[in-house]
Formats: sequence, C-alpha cells, structure tokens
Amino acid sequence: MKKIVIIGGVAGGASCAARLRRLDEEAQIIILERGEYISYANCGLPYHVGDVIKSRDALLLQTPEAMRKKYGIDVRVKNEVSSIDRKNKKITVRRLESGETYEESYDTLVISTGSSPVRPPIKGIESSRIQTLWTVPDTDRIRGLIKEKGIKTAAVIGGGFIGLEMAENLRHAGLSVSLIEMQDQVLAPIDYEMAQLLHENIVQNEVSLYLGDGVSSFTDEEDSVSITLKSGKILKAELVILSIGVRPNSELAKSCGLAVNERGGIIVDDTLKTSDPDIYAVGDVIEVTDFTFGDAAMVPLAGPANKQGRIAADNIAGAKETYKKTQGTSVAKVFDLTAASTGANEKALIKRGLKKGTDYESVIITQNSHAGYYPGAVPLTLKLLFSMDGKTIYGAQIVGRDGVDKRIDTLAVSIRLGATIEDLKRLEFAYAPPFSSAKDPVNMAGFTADNLLGGRVSFASWDAVEHNTGAQLLDVREDAELMAYSLPQAVHIPLGQLRDRLKELDPSREIITFCAIGVRAYNAARILMQNGFANVKIYPGGVRFYQSTHYQNDTTPKITAPVSFSDNGQMDTKDIPTAAMRLDCSGMQCPGPIMKVFETMKEMKEGSVMEVSASDPGFARDIGAWCRRTGHTLLSNERRGDDYVALVKKSTASPAAPQKEAADGKTLIVFSGDLDKVLASFIIANGAAAMGRPVTMFFTFWGLNALRKEEKQPVKKTMMESMFGAMLPRGSKRLKLSKMNMGGMGTAMMKKIMNDKNVDSLEILIKKAMKAGVRIVACTMSMDVMGIHPEELIDGVELGGVGAYLGDAEESNVNLFI
Repeated sequence: MKKIVIIGGVAGGASCAARLRRLDEEAQIIILERGEYISYANCGLPYHVGDVIKSRDALLLQTPEAMRKKYGIDVRVKNEVSSIDRKNKKITVRRLESGETYEESYDTLVISTGSSPVRPPIKGIESSRIQTLWTVPDTDRIRGLIKEKGIKTAAVIGGGFIGLEMAENLRHAGLSVSLIEMQDQVLAPIDYEMAQLLHENIVQNEVSLYLGDGVSSFTDEEDSVSITLKSGKILKAELVILSIGVRPNSELAKSCGLAVNERGGIIVDDTLKTSDPDIYAVGDVIEVTDFTFGDAAMVPLAGPANKQGRIAADNIAGAKETYKKTQGTSVAKVFDLTAASTGANEKALIKRGLKKGTDYESVIITQNSHAGYYPGAVPLTLKLLFSMDGKTIYGAQIVGRDGVDKRIDTLAVSIRLGATIEDLKRLEFAYAPPFSSAKDPVNMAGFTADNLLGGRVSFASWDAVEHNTGAQLLDVREDAELMAYSLPQAVHIPLGQLRDRLKELDPSREIITFCAIGVRAYNAARILMQNGFANVKIYPGGVRFYQSTHYQNDTTPKITAPVSFSDNGQMDTKDIPTAAMRLDCSGMQCPGPIMKVFETMKEMKEGSVMEVSASDPGFARDIGAWCRRTGHTLLSNERRGDDYVALVKKSTASPAAPQKEAADGKTLIVFSGDLDKVLASFIIANGAAAMGRPVTMFFTFWGLNALRKEEKQPVKKTMMESMFGAMLPRGSKRLKLSKMNMGGMGTAMMKKIMNDKNVDSLEILIKKAMKAGVRIVACTMSMDVMGIHPEELIDGVELGGVGAYLGDAEESNVNLFI
C-alpha cells in the first residue's frame, strides 16, 4: 500500500488529497497542517471582515472530520513539519498543542506549504494594531479588534488584491479608510491608465488614496498608530492592515536541499516533481513558467494551485499529466467596479524591450455590458495587446461594472488556445439583449485591432492631450453633451456637420478626434482620412475615458448619500421634492441620458422638477456639470442601488458666472526678431515661470525667426517662399541687435559679455522656458505670409492662431507686446 504525505492543506494540498483518494482507494493519505483549518475560502476572508459574508462557517470548505469520513484521509491539524529527511524518506513533525515530536515515513511527499504575508523591517511594525490577513484566525482577530475597541479609522498598506478588498470591506463596515501604495498605481497586473479607472472610483467611495508614497515608519500611540510616509506626510489610524505582498513558505525545501529560485520558489518540472523524484510541490510555494513568454515566474493564485494539486495527484497515481504554464488570469471586485486581466500587460512588454508600433500594438475600447436599449447596461473598458501581425494576443485587461468576468474568461481561453485577432472577429457568442450585444465587446476588440493593423485607423495615447500639445483636438459630440463636459482647447464640430466644415481644420496638423466613447470619433477619423487629412488619430475610449484617466482635475461635486430605506423596505422620502416628471434613462449609454434630459427639459414649465435615473455611472458627474452650465438647479444627485438618480429643477435664469480665481497668467507677443528684444522676452518668461505663473509666448512675423531650425529643411516651397527664407535669419544664433549691430561686431560683443557674466545664451533660455512649461506658440497666419513651414520650427513649438493667444490672454494679468 502506497503512503502519500501531504504537507499543507487549503487549495493545493486538499485538492491533491481528494483527487488521490478518488484515483486510489487503497493508498494511505496523510495531510499535515500546522494551522487549525484544513480547507477554507481564503479569498473570502476580506468579505467576512466587512460582514458581507456573515457566516464564519461558510468560509470552512472542508473540516478535518468531513475529510476523514468522506475520503478516508488521515487529517492532522496543528501538526507542523519541522524537517525532511530525504535519504530515509522521513519527516519530523511537532504537535503544536503538546510540543511532542514524532517521525512519519513516506513513499511520496507533496509540499503544499503556500505563502505568507511579507512584513518588512519597518520601524514600529511590531505594533499589535498592525495586522495581516491570510488565515481564518487573522480574520477573527481583525473582527475582534474592530468590535472590541470600537475602531473607526483604518489604513491599508498595499494596493494589491487583498489590500483593495480590505479597503472596500472596511469601508463597508463603516470605517474611515486610507489606502497607501508605494507604486504609482494599484493592482499591478493592469496598466496605469486602466488603474486610473479604479483610482477614480476608490476616491469616489471616500477612501483617502496615497499613491507613489511608501511607509517610512510606524509609531505606536495610546489609541492609534502614527504612519510616517516617505514623503513626510503623517497619517493616523486605529488599525493598520499590511498587504504588501507574499513570500513562499519554502524553508523546509531549502533546508533539505531541494532546488529553489532566488525568490525562494521551489523549482519543479512540468509534472510538478521537485529535484527529488519522490517529492512533488504545488501552489504558491512553487516557481511556474509564464504562459506568454516562457519565463520563470511566481504567481500566487488559487486557480492554478487547485489545478496543480489535481495534476500532482494524477501523476502520483501513475498518470503522465503535465502542467501547461501559468497565464495569470485574475479578477477582483474594487468597490463599484470589477477589474480583470489575463496574460502580459504593457509594462511587461516594455520591460522585455518591445516597442509599441514596432513589436506590438494595443487598442482600448469602451462598450456596453449588454444591449444599450435593455435596462441596466453599463460601460466596460477593454484593453487588448497583440503582435504586429495579429497572430499573437499577448494579454488583455478589462475594467467595468458588469460583464467583465465573462469577457476576460473568453479572452483567456482565446489566448490559451492560440487565437489570433482574426479569430476574435469570428467568435460566435450567445446573444440576447439582457446578456450581450449582437457584436460582443470581445468581437469589437477584434474589429478595432483589425482596423488598426489594416491602417484604417490610428489611436492616440491616453495622455496625448498633455504630451502632444501641437495636435488639434476635434470634439464631434453634440452641443448638449458639451454642457456636461467640454474638452479644454478642442475644436467642436458635431459629426453630422463635419463634411461641410472641413475647411475649419488644418490638414497639415495632427488631429485627435474625440466623442463620448470612441464610435463617432472613429467615423470622424474615416471622414478626415478620406478627405486629405494624413495625420488623424482617435482618442481611445472617448471623453469618458479621458475624464476618468484625468479624474484628479474633476471639480464635480460628490454624489450625495443614497436615499435611506427603513426596516420595512420603504424609502424615506420626507425631504425629497415631488417630481412632476420621471425620466428613466437606464440602459442608455453616454451621451443618451444627458441628451434625453436636454430634450425633455425644453418641454417642462419653469420651476418643475424632473427625476432622472440612469445606469451609466458617468451620468452623476455629467448632470452636475450640465446644470451648472445651463442654469437649472440640481436638487439632489445620489445613488440608489445600481442606478444614479438626480432631481433637477427647471430654471430659465441665466447660469451664474463661475467664480474664478484672480488671473495670474502672463502672455507675451514676440513681434520683433532682434536678438536683444527676443532675449528680454525669454528672460521675462523664465522669471514668470519660476514664480509658478502660466506663461504663453505668441511669436508672430519677425519673431518667428527665433524659432527656426538652424539647418535648412527639405520642404517644398514656392519661389516667393524660397526668397523669403533666404533673406530671413535661420534660427536664434543668427539674430542681430536692434541697435549698435555694427555689421555683426556689436552682436558678437554682446554674446561675449553675456558669456563672461554667466548670462544664459538665447538658445539656453529657450530650452529652459520649454522645460519650465512655457507655451511657445507660432502664429500660423504669419507663417503662411512669410513662407515658413512647420517642419522648419524647433521641436516643442505649438501652432496656433490669434484665438489661441486671446484665450490665454483672458486668463492673464500681464500682456506684453515686444
């Protein structure tokens, strides 16, 4: 009779034991678990802390007694293995309750010791108020602290899966929560711009979020812990939850000479055997092979651990099963959102030296969870990464409120089976309005990727607005949508008017098209590309995605608390005005709700109240901005269940002028091309920028010469333009003094004196101004008159007309003409 000893239970060990018994009724199977519980739902622990899972017993999947009765397995809890004697195939075990030790022989050994939370050597970390969550006793201890000490404030250190779940559940339990993450984003498996969607929602749920700021030290005080961050900020909390990563429990493997990697992970082959053929290892403690690139990796997830336990059992029973790498597919609930990923993210591709546009491409799309006309449809944002030939899908990420899990699972299966972009287009899904759309978001990702690879479309980066300041932003939404949110510095031409207004756009400039979620922007891009516009890009995910990735700039008031319900289920409506009309916009995708409000409000009487409900989460932000711009009164703006409900009172009064801070910008028109005057302009500009003031320099006519490149550029010009170019000084180094030039001698003397006195040259002043954020704008009208082409200007110069100057001038308290 074969004797199999399994060290550790939970996912891998318990799964292995149960499978073994089903394959071999005669085998002697022993599980040794140092804890009190053999198999429990460790992924459900945060939800028990928040009282979402109310029953503690619901977390216990198998008890030792049940394992003995159902499977005939010898389960020994509170028995800790202290050493492995590989030569004699024995282990030493200590009974934790009595301290007694004994030896146990084995024919085959399975190590399933899992991992443990990291507790780094930070000063003060030994405080009893600083806890980790990994086991059922941890859960009991945290719940006890909250209840017994009446804890009202908590800080969660780390924004991974457990950290996010703990932050959410502590808020659910009524605590005031701070979330501290050393990196610049939470949830490392997804990319930064996708994580911004989570950051926005975390803040909306009144969690204080600290990103890019690690913990320097803890100080235990009488009734709280003082947390000093590396930035110098100091926070206080009555409870601290550490969630900053895990390490494999591989001490037994190391001490008995099994091969381990640099991080302590036990090295196994594809049958899950260790360097000792009689010892297997499964779960968080082992090194796995990354599915996408074949690298060694550590992936502590429950799904792979369960599968590994099953495969090890099959092989112990005589089969020849292999573990086919780990893809890292994961999903997490983060307050109102679900975030999921599979395969590699863009950070991993870049780390491997891959370059976007050369080695890989990506698309970001926003789609509804199901048919928009069926109630309850909500948007989800999907990012897809793939090779330039479309034959390899590297990874995918999705963030949304509904339908995220089934789409990530579809993509995970597609990647596992080697699907291409062409395959995503062809996938056939079950469709009915409550569940999906006729073109599922996964199909849409395939269509969009195919358009990109086929050259039918090009996408801007999510941060293109701030990094590509020379591009012209084209917003093709309707007028009513702009009342809810208008994109700064964008040209507004509704899609239906675009063909008739093409002359308002400059074909020589890069144009980035925007709409609500990207569909109309795509149509606009196709119109432009087929009408002579060569450099057209679409902003991914539309204005809605832009708002979320730039949520820090949002000034919309917070949503009010949900309407309260009494114990009998009746809504408390005593303080809510009576609505003359109720408008149900559930299921409508942006801009549907705000357009419907706009149209309906026109038919209502002065002073009437409209109640609007929408499932689109962006509606709460849009309706507040829309009311401010139209002069209507927003009486309430709240969340009821899964809907966002606003009460709006009609008013024909003009909207109140927004309160502005005193203008402190500085604008300079640089008309002159004389060296001394251009020098003075940049000295003033740099000084103002150093004082933290916004500065715009508008170069027109002769001043443009200072912005020209020194080298002659290969641009096609008319004869007149060529003559102008030959006569005009090319670049800042060829400018002359306005007086005392003396055939160039005076200019040379001035430059010599500046150098001797350590005064920056004009070229250095220009670079410093750009680095300080000074906007340098070249007048396009003057360029046309003087025959100067954009290619002839130095990098970093924006192109603009008088409107660009006047827009900044209105926000300035100093305007100079030089």
